[in-house]
Amino acid sequence: MFDQLTERLSTALRNLSGRGRLTDENVADTVRQVRLALLEADVALPVVKTFTDAVRERAVGAEVAKSLTPGQAFIKIVHDELTRLMGEPSTGLDLRAQRPVVVMLAGLQGAGKTTSAGKLARWLIEKERKKVLLVSTDVYRPAAILQLQTLAAQVGAGFAESTADEAPIAIARRALDEATRSAYDVLLIDTAGRLHVDAEMMAEVRDLEAAIHPHERLFVVDSMAGQDAVNAARAFNEALSLTGVILTKTDGDARGGAALSVRQVTGKPIRFIGTGEKTDALEPFQPERIASRILGMGDVLSLVEQVHEQVDREKAEKLAKKLHTGKSFDLGDLRDQLSQLQRMGGMAAVLEKLPAQLQANAAKAAGAVDPKALKRQIGIIDSMTPRERRRPDSIDGSRKRRIANGAGVALPEVNRLLKQFDQMHKTMKKLAKGGMLRNMMRGMAGRLPPGFGP
Repeated sequence: MFDQLTERLSTALRNLSGRGRLTDENVADTVRQVRLALLEADVALPVVKTFTDAVRERAVGAEVAKSLTPGQAFIKIVHDELTRLMGEPSTGLDLRAQRPVVVMLAGLQGAGKTTSAGKLARWLIEKERKKVLLVSTDVYRPAAILQLQTLAAQVGAGFAESTADEAPIAIARRALDEATRSAYDVLLIDTAGRLHVDAEMMAEVRDLEAAIHPHERLFVVDSMAGQDAVNAARAFNEALSLTGVILTKTDGDARGGAALSVRQVTGKPIRFIGTGEKTDALEPFQPERIASRILGMGDVLSLVEQVHEQVDREKAEKLAKKLHTGKSFDLGDLRDQLSQLQRMGGMAAVLEKLPAQLQANAAKAAGAVDPKALKRQIGIIDSMTPRERRRPDSIDGSRKRRIANGAGVALPEVNRLLKQFDQMHKTMKKLAKGGMLRNMMRGMAGRLPPGFGP
């Protein structure tokens, strides 16, 4: 998300970054470029006007004039106003209510409500240590009920049965009774969607709200929907009196306008963003970090948190110790590294959180390690025997053919992986020799976050 907007804003702001002083003329020109970039990104016109007016007002004031680096001060103003536009940092869900706390998800068909329900259940279970019950009232799409049941099993949540011949209110009431009897902390209700906003759908969600009295009423919106998302957000807010928004598909090729518009149009906070298809791809919304990403500054804090949560510390420490004692880096170690990279969403997902200048230098790496290639490389190593992983030099022509057949890939892919491994192996050997690796890690210690020392 935001790729196009980031590129346009970076170009506009780059022209100011090195200037010793700003004039009314170059500020006006830059603000005009920022306005065009936001409009092209599908940000709602009233939102664009409010934002650019605030930037212009601050830019012509003493705040910039007194700065030693006016260009950088201007960029900070844009960053601050972007952050303010998107609202306060998310604190998750408000669970301060008598259990079971009822959370209702509403939105258009295809916005990702059912997937978001599964992700939210996992977040509540893992982060908040809550016992969660899921239920679907989407009687118009039987596959939605089955999909939610499957997700419930995957994330360890309970599931209240429902069928297509029942009334949505009857399903919700029965699920609420079950949640109360079985001492669930949270009841998550996935409602039906439509292709477009219509009176029948709005009447149904209003009736559900009146019958169940959900504590949280979250609007799930597709970040790639552009102005349609903004219009739908306005309609749902009028019908339900929303308490928050979940922004989905932010990992897609979206213009990003919905993220900047929905908050101001509804007046409700963005609580979470969906960052991928997997059930762990849900993050509390942090506007300051999103603003940094939009301006090409990266989101290193989120990357550090992701590494802390998803990287197997025990395996990482074992590998570090192995290299420190001079033992050889083998294909089993490489497989562990590839698996951890895969869990983090692949190289592209890691790179997008880095500042723009670092992304440019690492673009080739992202292209070389796409998610499909990563999966094939793991498959190639899995097709080897334990001895072959420990002793790659024992892999001759006939073994390579057997490995390629076992992994379902062409022989050149096996050769390419072994060549890459050989280069990595030599590099690791040089680093470990003479304590180079230990000295390098010690030198980095002061620049690493707590807990990430040598």
